[in-house]
Amino acid sequence: MATFTDVAALIPTLCGGGVVVDDAAAAQGVLMLMPDADVVAILREAASVAKQLEQIQVAASGVIAVRSSRERGHSGLSQSRGHRSAASLIQDVTGSTKADANRKVRVGEALLDNELEEQLPIGEGVPESRPAPRAWHQPLRDALRDGRVTSAQFDAIKRGLGDPPLIDANSGDESSDGLDAAARADAQDAARAAWSQAAEQLVGEVSERTVEELWQAARTVRDLLDPEGAEARYLARFDDRSFRTYRGQDGQKRASMVFEDDGDLFVETMMAAALRPRRGGPRFVDPDEKAQAASLADDPRTTDQLAYDLLMDVIRSGALADAESVFGARQPGVRLVQVIDADGAPATVAHSEDGLVSIPGAAVAQHICDSGTVPVAVDSCGNPLDVGREHRLFTPKQRIALAIRDGGCRWRGCDRPSSYCEAHHIDEWHRDQGRTDIDRGILLCRYHHMTLHHGGWWITRDGTGDFVLHHPSGETFPMRPRAALSYAWGGIDPPPKRFRPAA
Repeated sequence: MATFTDVAALIPTLCGGGVVVDDAAAAQGVLMLMPDADVVAILREAASVAKQLEQIQVAASGVIAVRSSRERGHSGLSQSRGHRSAASLIQDVTGSTKADANRKVRVGEALLDNELEEQLPIGEGVPESRPAPRAWHQPLRDALRDGRVTSAQFDAIKRGLGDPPLIDANSGDESSDGLDAAARADAQDAARAAWSQAAEQLVGEVSERTVEELWQAARTVRDLLDPEGAEARYLARFDDRSFRTYRGQDGQKRASMVFEDDGDLFVETMMAAALRPRRGGPRFVDPDEKAQAASLADDPRTTDQLAYDLLMDVIRSGALADAESVFGARQPGVRLVQVIDADGAPATVAHSEDGLVSIPGAAVAQHICDSGTVPVAVDSCGNPLDVGREHRLFTPKQRIALAIRDGGCRWRGCDRPSSYCEAHHIDEWHRDQGRTDIDRGILLCRYHHMTLHHGGWWITRDGTGDFVLHHPSGETFPMRPRAALSYAWGGIDPPPKRFRPAA
C-alpha cells in the first residue's frame, strides 16, 4: 500500500526542491512556511490527485453494486460480507457517510457501459441495423473520466436532469393520429440528444457553480425541456407536503416539515426579507434601513433563534401581520419570471427570481391573479431592452431587469440570489462618465461587490456579450449567465426541444 510519502510525491509544489514529508504533521509544517500562492497550488494539485483516486473508488463502487444486486440474494458481494447493501459495504470500507456511499453507488452504476439497460424497445418496423442509442449522460461520463467533474457534480447534474421522458405511441404533433415505431424511436433519440446537450451545458458550469446550484439548475432545465412532466412533479411535491410535531427524548417539542414548491419559496423569501442583513445581504443607503440592519446584526440571538421568533411572530399575527414591524422595509414576496414570446404566448414553465426554481405555468397564472405583472422586454440572451436611464442609481424596474438577466451574483462560484445582491456599475460614474444602463450593470452580492472595489478587481463587457472579471494579476474569468436562464430565454444554440412524456 502507498505510504504518505508516496502520495505526497504526487503533489509537485509540496515536494519541490527535494522536500520530504512523511506524515501529515510534517506536511503542515512545510505548508506554514510557504507563500499563499503555493498553498493554493498545493490544494489544487491535491484535488486533482483526489479526483483520479475518486474515479477508481466510484468504478469499484459500481462493480460492487452490480455484484450485490437483489437478484443475487445472500450470495451477493455485499451480503456475503454481512452487509445489507452495496452502500453499507462501501460506507464501512471507506469510512464515509451514508449519503456519500449512496452517491458512489449511483455514479458507479451510471459509469458502467450496460448497453442492454440503455436501449429502449423501438418496436416493429424499425430496421435491425439501427445503431444502439448513445447514453444521454455520456458527456457526464466523459467529464468524470477526464477529471472535469467530481462524482458529486456528476451526481447532482444527473439526478437534477433525470432521465428523458418516454415517447409513447400517442405522443407527437396534435394533428397526427400518433407515431409509428420508427417515428417514435426518432423522437426518443431527439429527447436523448436534448438531455445530452443539457448535460454538456451544465458540465461547462462546474467551475463556477456549487454542487447545490448545479442540482437546482439541472432540475430547472429539465422542467423547461419537459413542461408537462414539470407540472406532474410539481403536483407530486405538493402531495408530499407535511407538517408534524413530536417530542424529543429531552421532552422538548420539535417539528418536521416537508415543503411543496410555493411554500418553500415563500418561507425562504420571508426569512430572507427579515434576516438578510444577518446572512450577508446588501448594504442599506436609507438611514432607517441602515439602523434596522445594524440592530439586527448586533442582536444577541443566534440566526436560528431569530428565524424561530420570526416564524412565531408571523403565526401570531396571521393575515393581519404588521409587515413593517416584522420585516422592516422589505415585505416578503415571491417574484416569478415567465417568458412571453413575440406572439404574446406565455411559456408553460416559469422560474423564481431567487434560486431559479421552476414553477408550472398554471401556478404562475394563479400568482398573477393575486399580484399582477411587471413587463420587461429582453432579447434571446435575457439582456433587457430599452430600459437605460441616465441616473446615478438603478431604478426599481432596472433592478428587476438585472435580476431577470443575472439570476443572482455573477461572481464565479457564488450562489447568492438576486435579493441578496447590489447593482454594480462596470463603468465608474465620475471617472468613466458611466451611464446607468442595464447593459453596463451587473448584480454582485455584498461580499463580492466589496471584494471587487477593495481588491483591485474590475469587470469589462463587449457590447451585450459575457461580462469578464479581471484579477489584478491579469488573469481573467468569464462571468457567464446560469444555464437555467440560457434555456429559459432560448439562448442555447441549437435551441433545446420540448417533449411530451409518455401517457
